[in-house]
Amino acid sequence: MTPDDYLDHLQSDLADVDHEPAAASGLAPVDRRAFTFYSLVAAAAGAFAAPEALRAQPPSPAPGAPAPQGPAPAQPAAPEPLPLGNGEPPALQFQPWPAGTGALLDSLIRERGAAAFTRTPVEPLAWDGAVPTSEEDLAFLPAHRLSALLRARRVTSTQLTELFLARLARLNPVLNCVVILLGQQALAEAARADREIAAGRHRGPLHGVPYGLKDLFSTRGLTTTWGAPDFKDRRIEEDAEIVVRLREAGAVLVAKLSTGLFAQNDQWFGGRTNNPWNLSQGSSGSSAGPASAVAAGCVPFAIGTETQGSIVSPAIRCGITALRPTFGRVSRHGGMVLAWSQDRVGPMCRTAEDCAMVFSVIHGVDEKDPSTITTPFQYDRGIDVSRLSVGVDPEAPPALVERLRAMGVVPKPIGPRPTVPGIGQGSLNVEYAAAFEAYVVRKAKEIGLDLANLPPTPAPTPPPTPENPMAPADWNPRFVNGRLVKGFDFLQLQRRRHVLVQRWGEFMKDLDLFVGAPGADVAANAQTGHPCVVLPYAFDVPPSRPPGGRGAAAAPAPAAPSTPAPPLQPQPICGTFVGRLYADDLLLSLAHRFQEGTDYHTRRPRL
Repeated sequence: MTPDDYLDHLQSDLADVDHEPAAASGLAPVDRRAFTFYSLVAAAAGAFAAPEALRAQPPSPAPGAPAPQGPAPAQPAAPEPLPLGNGEPPALQFQPWPAGTGALLDSLIRERGAAAFTRTPVEPLAWDGAVPTSEEDLAFLPAHRLSALLRARRVTSTQLTELFLARLARLNPVLNCVVILLGQQALAEAARADREIAAGRHRGPLHGVPYGLKDLFSTRGLTTTWGAPDFKDRRIEEDAEIVVRLREAGAVLVAKLSTGLFAQNDQWFGGRTNNPWNLSQGSSGSSAGPASAVAAGCVPFAIGTETQGSIVSPAIRCGITALRPTFGRVSRHGGMVLAWSQDRVGPMCRTAEDCAMVFSVIHGVDEKDPSTITTPFQYDRGIDVSRLSVGVDPEAPPALVERLRAMGVVPKPIGPRPTVPGIGQGSLNVEYAAAFEAYVVRKAKEIGLDLANLPPTPAPTPPPTPENPMAPADWNPRFVNGRLVKGFDFLQLQRRRHVLVQRWGEFMKDLDLFVGAPGADVAANAQTGHPCVVLPYAFDVPPSRPPGGRGAAAAPAPAAPSTPAPPLQPQPICGTFVGRLYADDLLLSLAHRFQEGTDYHTRRPRL
């Protein structure tokens, strides 16, 4: 018997009962079927709740018995929730592969076997020719060429480390990209690398190569500031996984480099980090220091992070080459969390080959970061570009497209990328708020913000600044907005996001990559996890603002200066390749072939 049949049967029984007319009783008429249905629902609810209700109530006294005297017995207090910091991941993990990570791994095993999970470093080609005698020439050599010199014992790690420490110290007053200059610690690591290389114990392509690290990663014995004045003296006594992997590969950390306040733009507690090509501009963000230092020849490569534009935007602003990897390919353990389902870690370098060399060392599963996965990375310097399926956005830079065509690429026109209404920033705001709850609670107490009674709409007051990161008490700041999102709405956002992932999977099924418009699909790919390579394709006067992305747009425009800024000077202009999921190797291989025939990535700013 169906529920409807049961209701029909009950309604028939009720019709046979003699009832007082509704009008005579003074009650409004009631539909019997509706009354019966709601009665059954109420009875069922009572039946399900009864055992719990009975357990919760004290026994009733017998009829005529005196009421119990004295206070009711105290109920045991509920235990306090487990306190959480910034790093603990949620049980739910984002999976960018439309059919899920299990399906991806299953296909890799069937196609390639265990070899799919073997990580192989990208070794540089042997050094051929004389060693540069100018410090400037040596400083602007790509990381893979420095690696070849070190392997051939034509230079020492100590020489390079001293060179880059001196450049950082000399240029930082105009760039403002350094949070900590390591000095003696870096020289000690370089000396160790020299001893090992001299003894024939070669650790791989990064052995002895200096590098810089965005100051979002914990480093034992050093401060980790996140660009915030509240944390400028804070130490986290552990090493982030990226630090461990690079140290084990023999790379030498020479500086912790600036990040915009809590990964916002290029403003941090030390001021603004600048674009080496045009010092009147900030370097954009939030990987502000890494982009600035690489572009200025202050480090051969640096490690940046991105949630929504924070690698792409500063790389474009400073005219360098960078990889925003597929989501989950590099461990984020020990790094500041903005969004567990969007944060990524990637190399920021001079060339695509540098990015490939660094990425080959740092990618792969880390048990401390449950989002990570190992998938094949097979960088190919000699890739046959004519075999790649390359889409072209109608607004892609014509000069970049024409160069690719001359290389043998057959461009395929593509239309607008898939969208799903109703996603917006709601999901990201919830992750922000959860990641920074402990900080927000502390700051709310300091400024008198009642987190239990937040206004439904932020008041139109100024946004946060490095001096006042939480802004006025009546303003709903960045890490508070997400507290107002209902759990139901957050889950619906994730369901819509999965639809977006599926639609992008369908869109990319016949493409290896596409040449994007200046915005680089930053916002969409923050949701879908697709990789992107930024590379210079021209030399010209840049636009006054970088393309979209949260790293570019999070901070307000500065107030008009009392004197006009100098006109912008020419610098490398960058384009973007957006790849299918886990096709990071194809992106970098094509970018390398492009850079073989161009010299925009070799240009140097005058400092």
